[in-house]
Amino acid sequence: MGLPAGHVTGVPGLSRAAQLKALGNGVVPQQAAAALRLLLDRINPRDNAAA
Repeated sequence: MGLPAGHVTGVPGLSRAAQLKALGNGVVPQQAAAALRLLLDRINPRDNAAA
């Protein structure tokens, strides 16, 4: 998912159910970055084409 090892599973006292809930309610970082790039390209396509 693009998260560092132990980001959720290495939290002491967090149950398996809570780990799955935390992961299920989050946005995958790569998907968020892709969405932001897409939105930026729609706002100003000429400036972002060279980036």
